[in-house]
Amino acid sequence: MEQLVEYFAQNHDKLLYALAGIILVVELTVLGLGGPLLFIGIACAITGVFVTTGLLSSWESEIFSVGLLSLINAMLLWKPLKNLQGPSKVSDSSSDMIGQIVPVSEQVTRNGGSIRHSGINWQARLDSSSNVETLDSGERVEICAVEGNVMIVKVQG
Repeated sequence: MEQLVEYFAQNHDKLLYALAGIILVVELTVLGLGGPLLFIGIACAITGVFVTTGLLSSWESEIFSVGLLSLINAMLLWKPLKNLQGPSKVSDSSSDMIGQIVPVSEQVTRNGGSIRHSGINWQARLDSSSNVETLDSGERVEICAVEGNVMIVKVQG
């Protein structure tokens, strides 16, 4: 063990490569390419290259390089990697009623009311993001979610 510590103390670039490998393995297996360890792992690998080529020679500059490169990697790669993960809003397909346009049968508020769908009156309430307070009888609304037997509705459009 002592020889290993001495080896890495003499060969900072190999230590940085080992850290990069360990960090990237943890990132890929545990966090699923969604955490900040990816940026630190890439920074360790790049700093290892700088040490190997002789651009950096002191441990202070190596630590500074890892920190600065982690920040730069995060700023450059965060948005593209986020876009690769797919859309942030997933459409709800838990019910075939979602997306249907239906009439209000009794005034609907954030607390309750009812709509008419397939000849049946259903309990309903306004979606929390809705910009209106009430929907009067006869207005057309869109079912945007289903919570148990309550339809969550919003103004059509």
